[in-house]
Amino acid sequence: MPEVFVDLPPIPVLRLRADWNGGGPAAAMANVESKLPTLKGRKFYGTFRPTPEGEEYFACVARVEGDDAAQLGLEAGEIPGGWYARRKIRDWERDITQLAVQFKDMVRVLGDNVDPDRPEIEFYRSQAQMLVFVPVRSPPRPTPRDPRTAPPGQA
Repeated sequence: MPEVFVDLPPIPVLRLRADWNGGGPAAAMANVESKLPTLKGRKFYGTFRPTPEGEEYFACVARVEGDDAAQLGLEAGEIPGGWYARRKIRDWERDITQLAVQFKDMVRVLGDNVDPDRPEIEFYRSQAQMLVFVPVRSPPRPTPRDPRTAPPGQA
């Protein structure tokens, strides 16, 4: 599955760190959702990265005007912007294990271009589709057109 490269802006979020001994990411996301007055119109994300202390996962919701992190019992944070490789995953709820497989494959394909200082991102676009993002140091360089295969006048 090919990656698409996108330049994401920083995303201000409210977030909650997952407790790997207490339900993990699913429980953290359910907890974030339970604190909001409505889920309608909200954008949900998960961020993941390995740390020296172990794996770090935050369940996140994009901040909107009027959000008060302290009142909601959530931490204010930001998903870092920059260049990311993106893949679409359809029917992700049917087989949640495919997320880890996709992330590992993307990291393998991207190799040394992966930026270890920023987290991998899950964007819950819908119950039927998720976008997964792996941070990269730079976008791919355009490849020069081969004059032997380019359409006439475009070499």
